[in-house]
Amino acid sequence: MLLFWIFIQSLLLKVDVVDLLPLTEGKQGVPELVPSIISESSAVSTEIQNEVLIKAQEYLNHFYGETRSFKRMGNPMEEKIRAMQEFFGLNVTGKIDNETIKVIQQPRCGVPDVQRFSLFASKPKWQKNTITYRIINYTPDITQAEVNYAISRALKLWSDVTPLNFLQIYSGDADIMISFGSKVHGDFFAFDGPYGVLAHAFAPSEGIGGDAHFDEDETWTLGPKGANIFLVAAHEFGHSLGLEHSKDATALMYPTTSLDRPIDPTTFRLSADDIAGIQALYGARDPNVPKPKPNPTKPPLKPQPKPTLPPKKPTKAPLNPVVPRKCDRTLEFDAVTSMRGDLLFFKDGIIWRKSSRLRDVEAIAINSVWPNLDRVDAAYEVPERDIVYLFKGRQHWAVSGGRMLWGYPRDISEFGFPSSVTKIDAAMYLNDEKKAIFFVGDKYWSYDRSKFRMDPKSPKKIKDKFPGINKKVGSAFKNYDYLYFANGPNQLEYNNRRQRVLRTFPNYSWLNCS
Repeated sequence: MLLFWIFIQSLLLKVDVVDLLPLTEGKQGVPELVPSIISESSAVSTEIQNEVLIKAQEYLNHFYGETRSFKRMGNPMEEKIRAMQEFFGLNVTGKIDNETIKVIQQPRCGVPDVQRFSLFASKPKWQKNTITYRIINYTPDITQAEVNYAISRALKLWSDVTPLNFLQIYSGDADIMISFGSKVHGDFFAFDGPYGVLAHAFAPSEGIGGDAHFDEDETWTLGPKGANIFLVAAHEFGHSLGLEHSKDATALMYPTTSLDRPIDPTTFRLSADDIAGIQALYGARDPNVPKPKPNPTKPPLKPQPKPTLPPKKPTKAPLNPVVPRKCDRTLEFDAVTSMRGDLLFFKDGIIWRKSSRLRDVEAIAINSVWPNLDRVDAAYEVPERDIVYLFKGRQHWAVSGGRMLWGYPRDISEFGFPSSVTKIDAAMYLNDEKKAIFFVGDKYWSYDRSKFRMDPKSPKKIKDKFPGINKKVGSAFKNYDYLYFANGPNQLEYNNRRQRVLRTFPNYSWLNCS
């Protein structure tokens, strides 16, 4: 499932942000203009067209959300359909026909689709040859010994053709943390129940990077019925090592699979496309170095005791803080920012994520995404760099999806703040001006990203730049060409070009509350 975006490290123009509007504009449903995308030759009846359209919208936004349309008046949904049809080798029509529907309904990986054995955009890879992994919890569908066997065999596929070796550990943090969960399970990418997204994994990095999550709502098996744990794990570990999806239908890294598929882990081999992709990152294995043997080599007849009992939840994700009531009329946000086309609302130790790809607004613990960060005072995104800056007190962090960039936290003095500024109340990024705007008390500071320095006349009164915004700002962000300010439980929607407030509405309106 992406990370998503948690997993793509460099993204271009966002198109989904237009769906993230409060009140009635923010309600999910059949997208505008999409009735034209149903092919006249499809076998979809009028009665179920809406259901098909909603399913298609969710699928295309999730797996082709970064597709760009260069036609100013074009239908962006048709552009995504074309990209999907081209990827799967279908007839490229921009319409939902029978073959397109069949592909949408196939079980698959949750990572978005790109091109032939393509790597994540910044080509992340492990900078070492010994990679540790830990199985945090187990599915009840098969024995623990069978899970251990499937995981070790899946990793062996990759170690056979690269210099990499994999070492299982039973406590503490591993490079690849493996877990089973359902629906919302501690990252930004909730599972969707049986027969849809089977699993997802994150590209190599610190924190959640490399981790692989499997949907517990599937029926996992090593036999002929259900989702084959060995096959799915082998695919996800390709992502954990830095590979994206392949267009080669014979490749392990092809995004879709079929259930009830009998697989023999002892004879299964990577395709030439898979090998070319992984060796582009890590090189080939020295033929004089023996290939590692899987451990265990075969599942014992009875489950064997482990050195330590695995905890029920990953130790990397501390216990979730108490989730505030999102539909509370007195709700105030600590910070708000965009991230890869979504909106993130911070409150105490929680993030509410509003996405056009999801019907619900999900709550996630901040420290389950970015360990050691339990609260955010202010935040803003620089979309062209795929970086979000998070502020707490005098410190700030730079993150790209779920990956915290190296060398953080740093002091806000790097932006030019004097020691008298102990906390930033709110922040936003004005991409047309290339300026980061910081709010402190009744003043604002303007940081010029093109010159990497604070504007010399900072700070100024907030009302001088934003007439009508006369008080302290508690949270601020830009969305769909409008600015949004809050100080207390209400939002002010602001037209920056006309420099006036357009309307006022409660904070909770963003969270699908009526």
